[in-house]
Amino acid sequence: MISNRIDSASQVIMATPKAIYEAFMNPETLVLWLPPKGMSAQIDAFEPYIGGTYKLTLTYETDHENSGKTSENTDVAQGKFLELVPDTKIVLAGNFDSEDPAFSGVMTQTWYLEAVTEGTKVTIICENVPEGIRKEDHDEGLNSTLENLASFVEKIDGE
Repeated sequence: MISNRIDSASQVIMATPKAIYEAFMNPETLVLWLPPKGMSAQIDAFEPYIGGTYKLTLTYETDHENSGKTSENTDVAQGKFLELVPDTKIVLAGNFDSEDPAFSGVMTQTWYLEAVTEGTKVTIICENVPEGIRKEDHDEGLNSTLENLASFVEKIDGE
């Protein structure tokens, strides 16, 4: 079942587009800020070039209302890097490893990094969001990830 739903979130982060792009392109730092609050991440594959693949396991660290998409407490996502414009744009196409058809389909996630006076406006746009992902949960997760990214890069960029 293909979904036409688009979810998005944005935040101005007090760091340069370069610092944010580098935080995304390094798997050792990506796992520190990408997981929404209450989750941890493990990178199983990470090839940050156009056509390269990624595989990420997110684990729920706390009790949560909804079970994971892959198992009771995990979401496994994998896909490809479609477009990489240094310090400007990252486009990924991915899907969840799930036996539940509500989580099937390829979701495209685009990260825009736009230099602004205060730092960088980071906008995440998710297209074809699987219907099994509740909009309010996705919005909360996207905003949590942006807050984590801000805390991570503002600390580094400010040193």
